[in-house]
Amino acid sequence: MRHKAPGIVIFLIITLLLLGCRPSPEYAEMNGLTQGTTYHIVVQTTPAIDVADLRLKVENLLSAVDNSLSIYNDSSVISLINSNISDRTDTLFREVFRASAMISEQCNGLFDITVGPLVKAWGFGPDALKRFDETKLDSLLALVGMDKVRLEGDRIVKADPDMFIDVNAIAQGYTVDLIIDMLAGEGIKECLVEVGGEVRTAGDKNGKGWHVGIDRPVDGNYVPGAELQAAVRLDNRALATSGNYRKFYVDNGVKYSHTIDPRTGYPSRHTLLSATIIAPECAVADAWATACMVGGKDTAIAFIEKYDFLEGYLIFSDEKGGMVSWMSEGLRKKIEER
Repeated sequence: MRHKAPGIVIFLIITLLLLGCRPSPEYAEMNGLTQGTTYHIVVQTTPAIDVADLRLKVENLLSAVDNSLSIYNDSSVISLINSNISDRTDTLFREVFRASAMISEQCNGLFDITVGPLVKAWGFGPDALKRFDETKLDSLLALVGMDKVRLEGDRIVKADPDMFIDVNAIAQGYTVDLIIDMLAGEGIKECLVEVGGEVRTAGDKNGKGWHVGIDRPVDGNYVPGAELQAAVRLDNRALATSGNYRKFYVDNGVKYSHTIDPRTGYPSRHTLLSATIIAPECAVADAWATACMVGGKDTAIAFIEKYDFLEGYLIFSDEKGGMVSWMSEGLRKKIEER
């Protein structure tokens, strides 16, 4: 049998040479503006993929989301509902509403898309007021609560016409999911989609892995990716981060964040600086990141340890004012802290 060995060696050498000559995969990028922020998409291309056609489909999808869920678009489905011009919903609104209701129940109401009147009263969102009026707190809280709004077929029913539905804390993640699903339908198996910092990937980038940065939660760090706290390998998963270091204002020496606790009506004040959540879907990660920021460090850890579909990376301040991190067990081999 020895006389066959040279043939085997030659076969192995040829195979290795062919593998070494295999062209590296090529990727195309798409960038643009949406929902008051930016989007960034990376797709592995093949001769069968028309990147220009993909870009058009992405833009059409983003336009559909804006026409349904944007509170800054006066003619959107959600704006017509909030202004009581219509009670009709569409598929996108109903999907986001049902996902929001489910997550709100799971997190004991810390995530609530009816918190809009409070967000506006504290100086955030469209037509925001400049100073909170303590005397109106009870009347504002009366407008908040997922139990006060429901779907009946394709119609939305509000317990009070002054209720205001705001899905900004889940819409960007939901948009990422829609784009991922659309790209999968086009036959794309390797891609990364990011909208406003919320990210989801498909595939493992041909074994190299998709690596996503987590911003350092310090005041003034307004540009995503400019100053990183950590990087995580994110294959076939979604990631969203919520924090109080970009959307806030200071009045009479007091810092007020945009993260409003729907239970108390006040901006959340605790040691948690940012919450990064990893989940199978980006809408889920997006909403849970908000819920964790509302609840604070201990509540966030309890949620992450309770639900096996969640992984988390939390950054908080310690007793001395230093910055400390906590991560769930499943992330320890996937995350690199800077």
